[in-house]
Amino acid sequence: MKQSEQITISGKRKTAIAKATIHKGKGLVSINNIPIERLDLFKRLSVQEPIAITKKILGNFAFDIVVIVQGGGGESRIEASRLAIARALVKFTESEELKRAFLTYDKNLLIADTRRKEANKPGDSKARSKRQKSFR
Repeated sequence: MKQSEQITISGKRKTAIAKATIHKGKGLVSINNIPIERLDLFKRLSVQEPIAITKKILGNFAFDIVVIVQGGGGESRIEASRLAIARALVKFTESEELKRAFLTYDKNLLIADTRRKEANKPGDSKARSKRQKSFR
């Protein structure tokens, strides 16, 4: 364990930016001051993946994590939160075994997905598909 009291780590997905603050505590996790138990099932399971892996590797989970997310849509916010939580856990615990477990399970737990929406082309309303040309 690290000597410092708390660590703040960020995670990004598309235009969503999440900042996770981790410190020793009772295992409480909240996103924008909402406990993760109040999130719907899919979002809750996505956020709990890094926590479950940490419990399996380190045993007890005695960390409080507070995540503040801004920008993006619903799914992007969850992905950014998930990334920030996983990065914060690795940095706070300084566990190489935990880092390897995250990368083995899902690379996107520690490495940001940098894909963005492709820009619209000039004179058209979409990025790829073109308007049909009529000759008759």
